[in-house]
Amino acid sequence: MSAACLIRLARCSGPQVGRSGLLQRGLLPLPFQQDSHLHFTQRQLYTPSGKRYSNTRFDSDGSGTPTTWDSFGIWDDRIDEPILLPSSIRYGKPIPKVSLSKVGCASLIGQRKENEDRYQVSQMTDSILYFAVFDGHGGPEAADFCLKYMEKYIKDLVTEESDLEVVITKAFLEIDKALARHLHFSPSVNAGTTSTVALLRDGIELVVGSVGDSRAMLCRKGKAVKLTVDHTPERKDEKERIKKSGGFITWNSLGQSNVNGRLAMTRSIGDFDLKNTGVIAEPETKRMTLHHAHDSFLALTTDGVNFIMNSQEICNVINQCHDPKEAAQRISDQALQYGSEDNSTVIVVPFGAWGRHKSSGPSFSFSRSVVSSGRWA
Repeated sequence: MSAACLIRLARCSGPQVGRSGLLQRGLLPLPFQQDSHLHFTQRQLYTPSGKRYSNTRFDSDGSGTPTTWDSFGIWDDRIDEPILLPSSIRYGKPIPKVSLSKVGCASLIGQRKENEDRYQVSQMTDSILYFAVFDGHGGPEAADFCLKYMEKYIKDLVTEESDLEVVITKAFLEIDKALARHLHFSPSVNAGTTSTVALLRDGIELVVGSVGDSRAMLCRKGKAVKLTVDHTPERKDEKERIKKSGGFITWNSLGQSNVNGRLAMTRSIGDFDLKNTGVIAEPETKRMTLHHAHDSFLALTTDGVNFIMNSQEICNVINQCHDPKEAAQRISDQALQYGSEDNSTVIVVPFGAWGRHKSSGPSFSFSRSVVSSGRWA
């Protein structure tokens, strides 16, 4: 669709144009339903949903699987979303709205005594969606602090800075300092947390920042695209920084490397007793432009999932699911079935190509390690 065509639509429509409006103009075949925004601040579990049947010509056999694609070739009938008209005009192509009600989230305690994982999904500003997972260790204090304040720090910064990579970096460093002040009166607490944050602006600009070993992954054309790299002592650059700062690396009986024999990551928020040994809170960031014709979903996962399933396995399992809520629950369940003992948390955010790239079946590796990951030696 040309920008000129979208501008003509803007003159007679609101900020979001649904398929019904485009149907009257012969551009799209199906109606959209606009959903309200939700803000998740508590852990929620979703049970798998059953098949949804349709009586449209896109699902004439009632199987729940669409038999054709719309005229743009970018939306599966199962994720029915309106077009973000201002963004579509700005970028000169149709961009679907991502509704928070469609996002799937799940968090399981596993074999641990306490679930120290936290996650959050929200409409941060009119144009920016916020997704985050925090995997706490040494207690939930650091993860709870990030859950409560990370969005606020980022929201304040975006009013002054347009570069979202800069915003995320500043927010991570500032919240780390704020946590240090908060825990100053509890010197016996050595809590820390991973932090993986994704910001989606205008439905097309995706920026991710991360410290620790929680991950973000994009599914493009059915293939997993890693958006984060774990901060572990095995990484040469991370190991060198630790050693230059006066820290040292040890390995436990399971072959896991740790900073000063304690922490299995080289970057985190918190862990203030290890800051002088090179453990930092500065995130690595990545910016992506979404292609809704090919990009199916974004997945954020904690190490209870990551250390037992690789990115492509996660991608394949999600691609077999009917909706993101079912997918999130299935991933967390799958991690437990494969032997994970850690807390497992996942967020699945659907994009334009949701459901388009189906996987033939789940992959399984007999060489999979069933040893649970642990940050503490």
